[in-house]
Amino acid sequence: MTDLTDELDADVIFRWLTAAAASVEREADVLTELDSAIGDADHGSNLQRGFAAVVTALGKESPSAPGPVLILAGRQLVSSVGGASGPLYGTLLRRTGKALGDAERVTGAQLAEAMRIGVDAVAQLGGAALGDKTMLDALYPGVEALAAGGPHPYGAARTAADEGALATVPMRARKGRASYLGERSVGHKDPGATSSALLFTALAGAVADE
Repeated sequence: MTDLTDELDADVIFRWLTAAAASVEREADVLTELDSAIGDADHGSNLQRGFAAVVTALGKESPSAPGPVLILAGRQLVSSVGGASGPLYGTLLRRTGKALGDAERVTGAQLAEAMRIGVDAVAQLGGAALGDKTMLDALYPGVEALAAGGPHPYGAARTAADEGALATVPMRARKGRASYLGERSVGHKDPGATSSALLFTALAGAVADE
């Protein structure tokens, strides 16, 4: 059992991002299908390209601390993914990494706090808030559940993010391209929230591998 006092090193973060890339690859068609209903129909392919670039970059460079690993990954997403998702996901990872600094090992509690800073930066960049039917509707519940701790904080974060993504179905979009659809955005699961939930699933899996 891993709790928030257990320390995480660069290898764990590497496994997290690698697992996220595999998950995005596996779910790319689903993400694109969701995006075809209320967006540009390219969310899956965009993230697929971005996370593939992340894995390639991490294979060439080997930062020795969690923060620099996340910063490198975020930089790859910004430079390789078009549209809004690249800058948003890139900001999430870069700001989380910057908040962690250069420490070679960080606790789960420190990671949770850093991720909260990263999510706040995403909200600021996108001008969105919880309930707008965006990726934030999975990110905020996931981070809050992780920070709350408990016997299985990473599993709780995964569940909260999944539930947050599902909760976007009855919402009316208030931000992004989906907002142009008005009431017609109701009844569709937000693709950004869905891909954000994959991040927490990958994190829970990476930590469980400890």
